[in-house]
Amino acid sequence: MTAPTRPFPADFLFGAATAAFQIEGAAHEDGRRDSIWDAFCRVPDAVINGDNGDVACDHYHRYRDDVALMKDLGLNTYRFSTSWSRVRPDGGQVNPAGVDFYKRLVDELLDADILPWLTLYHWDLPQALQEKGGWANRDTAARFTEYALDMHDALGDRVKVWTTLNEPWCSSFLSYTAGIHAPGHYSVEEGMLAAHHLMLAHGQTIGALRERDASLNLGITLNLTVADAVDLSDPADLDAARRIDGQFNRWFLDPIFRGEYPADVVEDIRAVDAGAVASFEAAVQPGDLETISTHIDSLGVNYYHGEYVSGHEPDLAPIGGDAPTERPAHSPFPSHERIFWHERGLPRTPMQWEVQPEGLTRLLQRVSADYAGPAGTALYVTENGAAYDDVAVIEDGQTRVHDADRVEFLRGHLGAVLDAIDAGVDVDGYFYWSMLDNFEWAWGYEKRFGIVRVDYETQERSLKDSGREYARIIASRTL
Repeated sequence: MTAPTRPFPADFLFGAATAAFQIEGAAHEDGRRDSIWDAFCRVPDAVINGDNGDVACDHYHRYRDDVALMKDLGLNTYRFSTSWSRVRPDGGQVNPAGVDFYKRLVDELLDADILPWLTLYHWDLPQALQEKGGWANRDTAARFTEYALDMHDALGDRVKVWTTLNEPWCSSFLSYTAGIHAPGHYSVEEGMLAAHHLMLAHGQTIGALRERDASLNLGITLNLTVADAVDLSDPADLDAARRIDGQFNRWFLDPIFRGEYPADVVEDIRAVDAGAVASFEAAVQPGDLETISTHIDSLGVNYYHGEYVSGHEPDLAPIGGDAPTERPAHSPFPSHERIFWHERGLPRTPMQWEVQPEGLTRLLQRVSADYAGPAGTALYVTENGAAYDDVAVIEDGQTRVHDADRVEFLRGHLGAVLDAIDAGVDVDGYFYWSMLDNFEWAWGYEKRFGIVRVDYETQERSLKDSGREYARIIASRTL
């Protein structure tokens, strides 16, 4: 007996996502200059195998072929980021050649009847601005808004969906406090300042873009998690889950939707670094939170796995995946003492991330009930994916990848989205991460997330079984 199919809403958007630094290459062409990731890749042991983004997937030269692949897959929309270092090299004057690339890309997408979903910042801050303090410097927020308006000058007539930031938790605490991502600093104070200035840049840009064109769909993408206590009757376990939720989720959701930073988290951090909190509080100027809480039309939720935490000794090391090299280990959570990760028997990817689709359902329900729903903000899953140890084989003269685990991951998480919709959550779209295998930040080219395989020596693209399954789901609009 055939299992019943589950339909998606008629207007549900199916997409895939990438980021500029991870796929474009052409790092030193047509006026582009160093971003913080170009500089970070040159730091010994910062990136596995010493990999860099100089060539990546060569998307800068192969974008037409890549868009043709997207059309073959049947994608309704494509989420990409523009490179600040290509558009305003060193954070200075506009570079027409860099802007022209994105004009060509957007035209190609529109010709293929694919909705361009533009993200302005996916972590590639111009290195010259980092040398002036980077996101720990308030002035960077103003420079970002200038860059955003330059992009609107170029593309505002054709791009109607604008995302300010991708995963500000990563570009603040993972980057300035844990040192795992560029610029690789180890400072609680810098992490807190970076987080605030990223949020300020977001709010300023939303306001500036809305003033130009009230019809634009404006939003932000946050990476969020479900923090579960090991023992719901244990105060120490509950407190560990509260602190993870606070430092990962509420630190960004609360200022956007409630106009305030979570007071309990501020006090948690004050207990371990009073000086950092004093600097942060001084940085939050009158009017900042009003700016940050400017209404957004869409919230992108990036979900990869949940957290199973306790206040007691762990059964395993903390969930990995972000720090593959031998650099010193620092926590991205300023208040991390007595937080331990435990095993709960779920499958894990080679990144050691748990595979937990039901966590996505619960996350969407919580974000809708507590934040997006009351604000009248649309919800999208803007990243969700998994790296597996793909094996390429030649069959009938073609490269094939039989990635059954990724097929199962994709179906499981699309099912979780449908479960959320069935529970009354208005989820308007899903973007798989990633369209292509690519430069996976500190993991270099060691991990592959794509539904399309990239041979990095030849740049040959090959659709994986997961890509074929995604195309089938999109064509039928059923799971």
